[in-house]
Amino acid sequence: MDPNVRIGTAKVFAIYGKGGIGKSTTSSNLSVAFSRLGKRVLQIGCDPKHDSTFTLTKRLAPTVIDALESVDFHSEELRVEDFVAEGYGGVMCVEAGGPPAGTGCGGYVVGQTVKLLKEHHLLDDTDVVIFDVLGDVVCGGFAAPLQHADRGLIVTANDFDSIFAMNRIVAAIHSKSKNYNVRIGGVIANRSAGTDQIDRFNEAVGLQRLAHFPDLDVVRRSRLKKSTLFEMESTPELEAVKAEYMQLAARLWAGVDQLDAKPMKDRDLFEFLGFD
Repeated sequence: MDPNVRIGTAKVFAIYGKGGIGKSTTSSNLSVAFSRLGKRVLQIGCDPKHDSTFTLTKRLAPTVIDALESVDFHSEELRVEDFVAEGYGGVMCVEAGGPPAGTGCGGYVVGQTVKLLKEHHLLDDTDVVIFDVLGDVVCGGFAAPLQHADRGLIVTANDFDSIFAMNRIVAAIHSKSKNYNVRIGGVIANRSAGTDQIDRFNEAVGLQRLAHFPDLDVVRRSRLKKSTLFEMESTPELEAVKAEYMQLAARLWAGVDQLDAKPMKDRDLFEFLGFD
């Protein structure tokens, strides 16, 4: 990583997890929770689908790659509004985008995004940066946000495939921590009535659960309405979820201890999961 594109003084979180586990929903609602704590928040979507921030902006925002292509990659010709949109709660939203399928590297896209943000001084007054990262892909390219992050957060459900992906992500963060400042911050249980398998795995490898969001229909409806949960009509169950996001944001802002988790071997994890 070019040392000139370090993010600076903001607290930086990179959110990973199995594809379809709800990382974008988690990221967007966490961004709003931080904003309600009075923090200046920037959310960076790192997925070619560029849908990380659509519940914040109510649209599919143009990507950094789109913006760069429009000026033949002469970044000095870009204006801030070409690649940054303000979303609900004042959250600043950026969609990094990605290279065409089967070509290029996601790491390049992440690097160019951070470089642009630095060039336009958009990180100078930012308190929190959230990277919402593509699926459970932890190759060098899509592990690139870990080079900028203080803490890696893992979103998982209480099932085999999600925990299997989580174990791989633990290994990726552990590897990056040898050369960068990133450390594992904890686990966010999502779309799960219970957390028994997550908690067993956490105890075995040295992780901690930071929050638990059950599988509620209001979450599904919020995506269809292109809205964050904080904009939905109030119900007792929704208020409980919003309170959980607020406590998560407060806990992360106060600082969570780095976790020295050790991933399991694939075969060991296969034998471990699912037994009482």
